[in-house]
Amino acid sequence: MGMIERLGAVLAACLLVSACGFVPLYGQAGVRGGLSSIQVKVPQGRTAYLVRESLDDALGRDTHQPTAYRLEVTIDERRFARGLRVDNVANRYELQLKVGYSLVSTATGAVLLTGSVPVAVTYDSADAPYGGITAQQDGQKRAAQEAAQQIRLELARYFAKSPRP
Repeated sequence: MGMIERLGAVLAACLLVSACGFVPLYGQAGVRGGLSSIQVKVPQGRTAYLVRESLDDALGRDTHQPTAYRLEVTIDERRFARGLRVDNVANRYELQLKVGYSLVSTATGAVLLTGSVPVAVTYDSADAPYGGITAQQDGQKRAAQEAAQQIRLELARYFAKSPRP
């Protein structure tokens, strides 16, 4: 198939998708504006800080605009040894996060959406103490980023389906 045939096929697919009424999630009115006007509140702790940082990035928080929503986050973090060496020392860990959230309207105080997202990541534990700490921190960062992406998708679906108050 030549370049022109491929271009024609892509153009035909685009026309077919737009003809059937498909609208991308972020193409809908209110989704982007709703996400960027959310202030994130998290508890104390390293993982909570990483979740807030990832959520601020994922939501595209516009600090020049007043917040219309507050996202209150709770975090349950657990770590389990998953791999044991011959000397009965763990060499692999699983980090499980359960991140609960509530979307609250700042104007009315009404809770608009609640939910939770489970995340599990694994990481290797090094023999060197610094290496083990670095591996654990990397696992926390990856888990926080995954949780933030899942919450962003839940919020985007909410704003796509619900009229803004």
